[in-house]
Amino acid sequence: MRFSEIEKRDLLNASLLLSLAFAILLSGGINFLFTLSPGVFFIFLASFLSAGLAFIAHELMHKFVAQRYGLWAEFRAFYPSLWLALFFSLFGFIIAAPGAVMISGRVTREKNGKIALAGPLTNLFLAIAFFLLARLPLHNFLAGISHLGLVINSLLAVFNMIPVHPFDGAKVLAWSRLAYALITILAVAVFILSYFKIA
Repeated sequence: MRFSEIEKRDLLNASLLLSLAFAILLSGGINFLFTLSPGVFFIFLASFLSAGLAFIAHELMHKFVAQRYGLWAEFRAFYPSLWLALFFSLFGFIIAAPGAVMISGRVTREKNGKIALAGPLTNLFLAIAFFLLARLPLHNFLAGISHLGLVINSLLAVFNMIPVHPFDGAKVLAWSRLAYALITILAVAVFILSYFKIA
Protein backbone atom coordinates (compact mmCIF):
# COMPACT_ATOMS: atom_id res chain seq x y z
CA MET A 1 0.00 0.00 0.00
CA ARG A 2 1.09 3.56 -0.69
CA PHE A 3 0.83 6.22 2.03
CA SER A 4 1.31 9.98 1.98
CA GLU A 5 2.82 11.83 4.94
CA ILE A 6 -0.54 13.47 5.67
CA GLU A 7 -2.22 10.08 5.70
CA LYS A 8 0.36 8.60 8.08
CA ARG A 9 -0.14 11.52 10.43
CA ASP A 10 -3.92 11.27 10.31
CA LEU A 11 -3.93 7.50 10.91
CA LEU A 12 -1.66 7.86 13.93
CA ASN A 13 -3.55 10.81 15.41
CA ALA A 14 -6.98 9.26 14.87
CA SER A 15 -6.00 5.92 16.38
CA LEU A 16 -4.37 7.55 19.43
CA LEU A 17 -7.24 9.96 20.07
CA LEU A 18 -9.83 7.21 19.65
CA SER A 19 -7.85 4.95 22.00
CA LEU A 20 -7.69 7.77 24.54
CA ALA A 21 -11.46 8.25 24.31
CA PHE A 22 -12.02 4.56 25.04
CA ALA A 23 -9.47 4.69 27.87
CA ILE A 24 -11.38 7.59 29.45
CA LEU A 25 -14.65 5.72 29.02
CA LEU A 26 -13.27 2.54 30.58
CA SER A 27 -11.73 4.54 33.43
CA GLY A 28 -15.09 5.87 34.55
CA GLY A 29 -15.55 8.93 32.36
CA ILE A 30 -14.86 12.26 34.00
CA ASN A 31 -13.29 10.48 36.99
CA PHE A 32 -10.37 9.83 34.64
CA LEU A 33 -9.28 13.45 35.20
CA PHE A 34 -9.04 12.96 38.96
CA THR A 35 -7.65 9.43 39.22
CA LEU A 36 -4.56 9.46 37.02
CA SER A 37 -2.43 6.51 38.09
CA PRO A 38 -0.01 3.99 36.56
CA GLY A 39 -3.03 1.76 35.87
CA VAL A 40 -4.34 4.31 33.37
CA PHE A 41 -1.43 3.46 31.07
CA PHE A 42 -2.56 -0.18 30.92
CA ILE A 43 -6.13 0.90 30.23
CA PHE A 44 -4.87 3.07 27.36
CA LEU A 45 -2.75 0.20 26.05
CA ALA A 46 -5.76 -2.14 26.19
CA SER A 47 -7.84 0.47 24.37
CA PHE A 48 -5.21 0.87 21.66
CA LEU A 49 -4.82 -2.89 21.16
CA SER A 50 -8.58 -3.30 20.82
CA ALA A 51 -10.32 -0.09 19.67
CA GLY A 52 -7.33 1.63 18.05
CA LEU A 53 -6.22 -1.37 16.02
CA ALA A 54 -9.81 -2.27 15.12
CA PHE A 55 -10.25 1.18 13.62
CA ILE A 56 -6.90 1.13 11.76
CA ALA A 57 -7.52 -2.35 10.34
CA HIS A 58 -11.00 -1.32 9.18
CA GLU A 59 -9.76 1.74 7.31
CA LEU A 60 -6.64 0.09 5.88
CA MET A 61 -8.71 -2.69 4.32
CA HIS A 62 -10.90 -0.10 2.58
CA LYS A 63 -7.70 1.45 1.25
CA PHE A 64 -6.13 -1.89 0.28
CA VAL A 65 -9.11 -3.05 -1.78
CA ALA A 66 -9.51 0.36 -3.43
CA GLN A 67 -5.85 0.45 -4.43
CA ARG A 68 -6.10 -3.09 -5.78
CA TYR A 69 -8.73 -1.71 -8.15
CA GLY A 70 -6.26 0.96 -9.25
CA LEU A 71 -8.09 3.78 -7.45
CA TRP A 72 -6.63 6.67 -5.47
CA ALA A 73 -7.39 6.06 -1.81
CA GLU A 74 -6.18 7.94 1.26
CA PHE A 75 -7.37 8.16 4.85
CA ARG A 76 -8.31 11.52 6.31
CA ALA A 77 -9.07 12.08 9.98
CA PHE A 78 -12.18 14.01 11.04
CA TYR A 79 -10.68 16.02 13.88
CA PRO A 80 -13.89 17.75 15.08
CA SER A 81 -15.48 14.30 15.49
CA LEU A 82 -12.43 13.00 17.36
CA TRP A 83 -12.52 15.94 19.81
CA LEU A 84 -16.25 15.30 20.32
CA ALA A 85 -15.50 11.63 21.03
CA LEU A 86 -13.04 12.69 23.74
CA PHE A 87 -15.61 15.10 25.21
CA PHE A 88 -18.44 12.56 25.21
CA SER A 89 -16.21 9.88 26.74
CA LEU A 90 -15.98 12.02 29.88
CA PHE A 91 -19.72 11.52 30.32
CA GLY A 92 -19.79 7.76 29.83
CA PHE A 93 -20.43 7.23 26.12
CA ILE A 94 -18.74 7.57 22.76
CA ILE A 95 -20.09 8.82 19.46
CA ALA A 96 -17.31 8.94 16.90
CA ALA A 97 -16.62 9.08 13.20
CA PRO A 98 -12.81 9.21 13.43
CA GLY A 99 -12.30 9.57 9.70
CA ALA A 100 -12.66 7.81 6.39
CA VAL A 101 -10.77 6.65 3.33
CA MET A 102 -11.29 9.10 0.49
CA ILE A 103 -11.50 7.40 -2.90
CA SER A 104 -11.45 8.75 -6.44
CA GLY A 105 -11.43 7.16 -9.87
CA ARG A 106 -13.81 5.02 -11.91
CA VAL A 107 -15.81 3.28 -9.18
CA THR A 108 -18.58 0.89 -10.23
CA ARG A 109 -21.36 -0.21 -7.87
CA GLU A 110 -19.67 -3.61 -7.48
CA LYS A 111 -16.26 -2.10 -6.70
CA ASN A 112 -17.82 0.35 -4.27
CA GLY A 113 -19.68 -2.46 -2.53
CA LYS A 114 -16.59 -4.64 -2.19
CA ILE A 115 -14.47 -1.74 -0.96
CA ALA A 116 -17.13 -0.93 1.64
CA LEU A 117 -17.51 -4.56 2.71
CA ALA A 118 -13.77 -4.90 3.37
CA GLY A 119 -14.00 -2.73 6.52
CA PRO A 120 -16.75 -4.50 8.50
CA LEU A 121 -15.56 -7.88 7.23
CA THR A 122 -12.13 -7.14 8.72
CA ASN A 123 -13.73 -6.26 12.07
CA LEU A 124 -15.73 -9.46 11.93
CA PHE A 125 -12.60 -11.55 11.37
CA LEU A 126 -10.86 -9.71 14.23
CA ALA A 127 -13.86 -10.32 16.51
CA ILE A 128 -13.69 -14.04 15.78
CA ALA A 129 -9.92 -14.00 16.37
CA PHE A 130 -10.41 -12.31 19.75
CA PHE A 131 -13.17 -14.83 20.53
CA LEU A 132 -10.75 -17.71 19.90
CA LEU A 133 -8.01 -15.93 21.87
CA ALA A 134 -10.38 -15.54 24.81
CA ARG A 135 -10.77 -19.35 24.90
CA LEU A 136 -7.11 -19.66 25.92
CA PRO A 137 -5.85 -19.51 29.53
CA LEU A 138 -4.60 -15.93 29.58
CA HIS A 139 -3.29 -13.43 32.11
CA ASN A 140 -6.08 -11.14 33.34
CA PHE A 141 -4.75 -8.20 31.29
CA LEU A 142 -4.69 -10.23 28.06
CA ALA A 143 -8.07 -11.74 28.85
CA GLY A 144 -9.46 -8.23 29.26
CA ILE A 145 -8.00 -7.14 25.91
CA SER A 146 -9.46 -10.25 24.26
CA HIS A 147 -12.96 -9.55 25.53
CA LEU A 148 -12.72 -5.84 24.75
CA GLY A 149 -11.45 -6.62 21.25
CA LEU A 150 -14.33 -9.02 20.71
CA VAL A 151 -16.95 -6.51 21.85
CA ILE A 152 -15.52 -3.51 19.96
CA ASN A 153 -14.89 -5.34 16.68
CA SER A 154 -18.29 -7.03 16.65
CA LEU A 155 -19.93 -3.68 17.45
CA LEU A 156 -18.00 -1.96 14.64
CA ALA A 157 -19.00 -4.69 12.21
CA VAL A 158 -22.70 -4.32 13.10
CA PHE A 159 -22.62 -0.52 13.27
CA ASN A 160 -20.96 -0.16 9.87
CA MET A 161 -23.49 -2.48 8.22
CA ILE A 162 -26.35 -0.04 8.91
CA PRO A 163 -27.95 0.32 5.44
CA VAL A 164 -27.97 4.13 5.44
CA HIS A 165 -25.41 6.48 3.88
CA PRO A 166 -22.62 7.17 4.75
CA PHE A 167 -22.29 3.75 6.45
CA ASP A 168 -20.65 0.86 4.61
CA GLY A 169 -23.87 -1.14 4.74
CA ALA A 170 -25.63 1.17 2.26
CA LYS A 171 -22.91 0.59 -0.36
CA VAL A 172 -22.84 -3.16 0.25
CA LEU A 173 -26.63 -3.42 -0.03
CA ALA A 174 -26.62 -1.43 -3.29
CA TRP A 175 -24.18 -4.00 -4.71
CA SER A 176 -25.40 -7.33 -3.27
CA ARG A 177 -28.37 -8.08 -1.03
CA LEU A 178 -27.03 -11.58 -0.40
CA ALA A 179 -23.62 -10.35 0.77
CA TYR A 180 -25.30 -7.72 2.91
CA ALA A 181 -27.64 -10.23 4.56
CA LEU A 182 -24.95 -12.86 5.24
CA ILE A 183 -22.41 -10.47 6.78
CA THR A 184 -25.02 -8.56 8.79
CA ILE A 185 -26.52 -11.74 10.27
CA LEU A 186 -23.08 -13.07 11.17
CA ALA A 187 -22.00 -9.74 12.68
CA VAL A 188 -25.15 -9.48 14.79
CA ALA A 189 -24.72 -13.07 16.00
CA VAL A 190 -21.12 -12.45 17.09
CA PHE A 191 -22.12 -9.19 18.78
CA ILE A 192 -24.91 -10.91 20.72
CA LEU A 193 -22.43 -13.52 21.93
CA SER A 194 -20.06 -10.81 23.15
CA TYR A 195 -22.85 -8.72 24.69
CA PHE A 196 -24.23 -11.55 26.80
CA LYS A 197 -20.71 -12.68 27.69
CA ILE A 198 -21.34 -16.15 26.27
CA ALA A 199 -18.05 -15.74 24.41
